[in-house]
Order: sequence, then C-alpha cells, then structure tokens
Amino acid sequence: MRIEDAGGLRGFAAPGIPAAARNLPGVPGARPFGEALRVASDDLQLSRHAQKRVDRRDLDLDPARMQRLNSAVDRAAEKGAKNSVVMLDDLAVVVDVRARTVVTAMAREGGRERVFTNIDSVVIA
Repeated sequence: MRIEDAGGLRGFAAPGIPAAARNLPGVPGARPFGEALRVASDDLQLSRHAQKRVDRRDLDLDPARMQRLNSAVDRAAEKGAKNSVVMLDDLAVVVDVRARTVVTAMAREGGRERVFTNIDSVVIA
C-alpha cells in the first residue's frame, strides 16, 4: 500500500490552546509546567489490579474516602514510606507511596490470608 502526502496535514488545528503552547509563559489559560506536574502527581491512581478488586469486591471509594486516602498517602510520603497499608474505615488499601498508586484494596474482614508483605508502614486514616 502506498500513501502519498499531498502537502502535509494542514487544517487540523486543535481547539483552544495548542498542546505545545499550553505551558508557555504569557499564554492565556496556561499554567506553569511545575504547577501542572505537581497537580497531576498529587492525584492518587488505582492500578488496573486495584480497580478490578474495588469493582469485584464492591468496595466504596467515594470522593470523600479518596480525599482521606490522598491525605494518608501524603503523611506516609512525608515520613519517607515507600509501600504502605492504609486502614481506611473498613478497608485495607495497599499503596505504592512513591508512585502514588493504589496496588490493591480489600475489606478489613475480607480475604483468606490478610497478610501484607513488602510493606514498610501502616497509616490509620
């Protein structure tokens, strides 16, 4: 198959601020890159495995709980933790603190073993 370029891809302007200019000084609506990076890194992510566990086990991680979980991870990070178990009401949540990622979650009463390995801290939120 042969594809010919008849003058490039003109006419494909992104709506709003172009991606290359979004973080440039003097561009209306842009935020400094450092601030954008900080905001993005502040958000706690759920790994694919954790999302499956939350869905399958019908665990309630509403916005208020996620805020408390974020706060607990912040406290763990301040103390230099790497991998923590966060006890959040009736949930036990394993978090990779440096990557700000929930690794898995389970109800406090759930699970067969209830043994956590490779954990350096516990946070009670």
